Amino acid sequence: MTPEAVRDAERFLTQAEREELDRLMAQEMAEVIWVPLPGPQTMAYECTADIIGFGGAAGGGKSDLAIGRALTTAHEVLIMRREGTQLQGILQRLQTILGSRDGFSSQPPIWRDAGPRKVLIEFGSCPNLGDEQRQQGRPHDLLVFDEAANFLEAQVRFLLGWNRSTRDGVHSQALMTFNPPTTAEGRWVIDFFGPWLDNKHPLYPVGPGEIRYCVMLPGENGTSRDVWVDRPDACVQVGGQLVYDFDPAAYAIEDIITPQSRTFIPSRIGDNPFLAGSGYLRQLQAMPEPLRSQMLYGDFQAGMQDDPWQVIPTAWIEAAMARWRPLSPKGDMRSMGVDVARGGKDNTTIAARHAPPDGSGPWIDKLHLYPGAETPDGPKVAGLTIAHRTDDAPVHIDVIGVGASPYDHLNGMSVHILGINVSERATGTDKSGRLRFFNQRSELWWRMREWLDPANDKGVCLPPDPQLLVELCTPTWDLSGLTIKVASRDEIYEKIGRSVDRAVAVILAMIDTPKRLPRRAGSNRPGQRREHDPYGSLDA
Repeated sequence: MTPEAVRDAERFLTQAEREELDRLMAQEMAEVIWVPLPGPQTMAYECTADIIGFGGAAGGGKSDLAIGRALTTAHEVLIMRREGTQLQGILQRLQTILGSRDGFSSQPPIWRDAGPRKVLIEFGSCPNLGDEQRQQGRPHDLLVFDEAANFLEAQVRFLLGWNRSTRDGVHSQALMTFNPPTTAEGRWVIDFFGPWLDNKHPLYPVGPGEIRYCVMLPGENGTSRDVWVDRPDACVQVGGQLVYDFDPAAYAIEDIITPQSRTFIPSRIGDNPFLAGSGYLRQLQAMPEPLRSQMLYGDFQAGMQDDPWQVIPTAWIEAAMARWRPLSPKGDMRSMGVDVARGGKDNTTIAARHAPPDGSGPWIDKLHLYPGAETPDGPKVAGLTIAHRTDDAPVHIDVIGVGASPYDHLNGMSVHILGINVSERATGTDKSGRLRFFNQRSELWWRMREWLDPANDKGVCLPPDPQLLVELCTPTWDLSGLTIKVASRDEIYEKIGRSVDRAVAVILAMIDTPKRLPRRAGSNRPGQRREHDPYGSLDA
């Protein structure tokens, strides 16, 4: 009821009725603890999507939306930040809204009976990969990732599995607030909300707040992928196709797929009147590009800031992926790279480099990935390698640990195979001839940098694989004297939450090993191949 309506009604009320109306109005106002701002914040507050992305620019009311939804719509809430110390701002804002810290306990951080609705709000962090598993089995009907781009994708997807409620009729939701990512590790949010944020996505552009539906399906060679569908109805996968007209009694409940709804709603500082006229706006306007466009306008297309010690600049990789086109025929296969799964979530990855018929630069085919469970031994990996190999291409395989067995099997089959032990001493130098390498691993990553360097005009074409992009962007290097050392595989794993299977396979495929010559005529040793002889033309 508006104040004008109240005044009009009071003219016809008795004194006792006025007192009762005043009491009811005071009770209602006491329960209105937070209301969303008009515009994007209200749109996100009222949104019914399963996963809501909100933000873009700085100062658009992201954290306040998380707090408001927690206090007014949810029952059991988990608010996450990547680092635990980053939760202080949210806790202080909650104290301001509630008027005290009554019900808050710091060990562990939890707020019981928050607000008039007596909401349970837990706070968590996962600075390291694996920390997210502490939340396993604990359902929450509102899951908030504040500054989601700071999390690893693997952490977010794991926690989304526990976004549910034991209460009847409660619609569980996840809220992800974030600015445009400033590092390669945060790019996953652009892929996750591709229809709204990625101008290369086939559904782009989708309007703010429009709901789209997505299912997670097995991808090529056992991987998983997001598939966008045009309807929310349950379906099953039959022969690689989604079927909506099916008999539920004929399928196990776990085989019935229910699409998940997602949306993204952008906000800017101009949507927040409490900050629009403040000094914070001047601070955003004074930022250097591309941070100014990212934080002031929420521009997800603005360039990300590379680490100054990043081995391969992001722009070089993106240019190589932009050059890639499907080829038929693909041209002569010049080299293969095989990275064998080390277990867990790793994939055995096979990459092939071709020389296109039109004479353009080296062309890497789409990668073949096989979960570690599907490549348990050397013979299996060897068989898959043979299946993808053509033109007697030399095979380069990482022989550390599990790679030794497939190497032995392929070598026994007279395949031209080279075992690469990346921990061994490097003997080469960089293009300038002045810098040495800490080990072969550092040298191979640096060779990939030189392949992609526009100044070298190699014209390398890489398949447009978002995960390959992240893996190639992530490693950093340092210089000790005149020796280049690239970050270890374990260090990269800690940054992105997965093994760099794709990148390693591609780097191995870029090794330029001459092919073996055919057997000499009349050789009586089956399978024997002749090594390249640079002086063969001088034979009498």
